[in-house]
Amino acid sequence: MNKIGSLKNKRILFLQGPMGTFFKRLDKNFRKKGAITYKICFNMGDWYFSNRDNRVAYTGTPEAWSAYIEAFLLERHIDKIFLFGDCRYYQSIARDIAKKHGIEVFVFEEGYLRPHYITLEKFGVNGFSSLPKSAAFYRGLEELEVSAPQHAKPSKFRMVASATLYYALSNLFHRRFPHYRHHRDFSAITEFFHGIRGLYRKGVYAIAESGFEEKIAGVLSKKYYFVPLQTHNDFQVLQHSNYRSIEKFIIEVLESFAHHAPKDTFLIFKHHPVDRGRKNYTPFIKEQAALLGIEDRVFSIHDVHLPTCLRHARATVTINSTVGLTAIGYGIPTLAMGNAVYDIEGLTNKGTSLKRFWHSHKKPDTALYKKFRQYLIQTTQLNGSFYGLMPEELR
Repeated sequence: MNKIGSLKNKRILFLQGPMGTFFKRLDKNFRKKGAITYKICFNMGDWYFSNRDNRVAYTGTPEAWSAYIEAFLLERHIDKIFLFGDCRYYQSIARDIAKKHGIEVFVFEEGYLRPHYITLEKFGVNGFSSLPKSAAFYRGLEELEVSAPQHAKPSKFRMVASATLYYALSNLFHRRFPHYRHHRDFSAITEFFHGIRGLYRKGVYAIAESGFEEKIAGVLSKKYYFVPLQTHNDFQVLQHSNYRSIEKFIIEVLESFAHHAPKDTFLIFKHHPVDRGRKNYTPFIKEQAALLGIEDRVFSIHDVHLPTCLRHARATVTINSTVGLTAIGYGIPTLAMGNAVYDIEGLTNKGTSLKRFWHSHKKPDTALYKKFRQYLIQTTQLNGSFYGLMPEELR
């Protein structure tokens, strides 16, 4: 299924993409198909990872962006916009203005299904997704076999190197783009420190958590509730849930577990790997668990094998992490506390309170999940990687 339509003679605008060469390569591919392309750059990282002949520097203030992008879209008769991350300041404004003028917006994001997929949806992803939320819709679909994806061959080295260069260039030449507002901390020094600390912690956690995977698969199997934590600055949390911080979510889960969960069960929090060098909630979790008198029933882990954690869980509680969808794929009862694309009755325990979920939860409907996954792949997923295999549909 062609998700982006014809490109011949279409006027395409690229905004920020993933850090690295993905959008630069995409630009070249689109031009080979007859498209006329432009790229707006907001910092030197964007500038470096763009083609020289069609890049435009935006050096104005964030407040002036709305008028600028509207004029740009109309004067150049743009037909389609491609961007990464629809909650970022510049992207969100561009998306809304484009929608007002009937211009198609295609949003890239990490894959809903991982590994080997990236997400591409028209007008929005995650909480802004237009995916149907009706179980009846998916049950009414014809069941089709979906072929296994090619290995996307993602390169961790390429990802890290791209991010390092992107941050370094943007910081060194920040005077070229004096008003740029990044969606996260934008200090190259801070990022370097986080990277070094992350490598150190990875070694520490490997030692500290040695044997815990066996414990999960053994004495704790089916006796614990699994809680995958999302990154501390995840737009999924900040934009598509009622939580303003991960700490608020942790407190709510701990308090509910202490007062309402079966006394012979346990709770396991797992940190997001991206936060390894940035955030460590373990001291906070231990402190809060001790205040509630449940410190012996609560564990906080970092790098234990995720599939093992899911397969042996009694149930999973998440805000709206894609891990929730993975849990559903493993047949694990799941509760989504935020707005998630997969929060559909029959897949999750939609409508069930956390208080009730500890005692009463249903496994996902396998047939419904199969059809949902099939539809997801057909309409929103591309077999590839931002740092590996370019999806066939975009070549």
